Amino acid sequence: MASLDEIKKPIARELDEFEIRFRESMRSNAPLLDRITHYIVTRKGKQMRPMFVFLSAKLCGNINEATYVAASLVEILHTATLVHDDVVDDSYKRRGFFSINALWKNKIAVLVGDFLLAKGLSLSIEHDQFQLLHLLSNTIKEMSEGELLQLEKARKLDIKEDIYFEIIRQKTASLIASACASGASTSTKDQEAIAKVKTMGEKIGIAFQIKDDLFDYEEAEIGKPRGIDIKERKMTLPLIHTLNKVSPAEKRKIIYVIKNENTDAEKVRWVIDVVRTNGGLDYARSRMLDYKAEAESILSSFPDGEARRAIYEMIQFTINRTI
Repeated sequence: MASLDEIKKPIARELDEFEIRFRESMRSNAPLLDRITHYIVTRKGKQMRPMFVFLSAKLCGNINEATYVAASLVEILHTATLVHDDVVDDSYKRRGFFSINALWKNKIAVLVGDFLLAKGLSLSIEHDQFQLLHLLSNTIKEMSEGELLQLEKARKLDIKEDIYFEIIRQKTASLIASACASGASTSTKDQEAIAKVKTMGEKIGIAFQIKDDLFDYEEAEIGKPRGIDIKERKMTLPLIHTLNKVSPAEKRKIIYVIKNENTDAEKVRWVIDVVRTNGGLDYARSRMLDYKAEAESILSSFPDGEARRAIYEMIQFTINRTI
């Protein structure tokens, strides 16, 4: 499997330029806000979404000025949702660093997230990128709906598989789909091609989230505490499959533990073992590989070239990553 640095090679120059523009787009005249956005920029993640923007643009045509706007918009909006997510989840760490709410408390974190959302939307208007505005404002709506649906279902722990896939399509896959579609929309007017790239991104995003679900049950050191989804009462695919397979009595016991004993490490370990022995992980991996294959099938319909090959490697990275 190629590393992210190897995958970046066809767009390395563009990503370097993007870094400069993104830092500039995050600046503020308010000293506190500027200090916080500087903290965010210096602790950014792998930047997979901007990579999808640039590679999708190159897949369908040529990278141009609008592509840089799309990449900045996607990354700003992604950052805003992470800041808000940390408040919602009471999370004090993000990628190994203190979260904004841990350092500056919830009120400031919410306002920073609001600022970033406004900054992203105004960026698209300033550059007359109304198709990007339409794409990404709809994505924010879907991500919010997915989060609320998950919170609603977590109270009863009654998520069925179709609801699970709708939640992760909205919460996770919609932003990757929009990153791919927005990149493509800056380099082609072919609406069919843009729609295909968007669907490909959605398939990749769903596979990405299932891989995240699997981390909770795997033994490797992956930077995410094992069993944390259970502790947070999140119904992930391995668990949903297990609940559909075990006896009614065992199902009741699992649900009782998740609802009432989810801070007991021994009880959480028991749930993990039940999921593993009932094929929950194998089933989730199988579904993840199905979505991977669907994404690759769509990708193969585009002409061969370094962008197509890089996106293929991005798909492999998505399902084989260790963090």
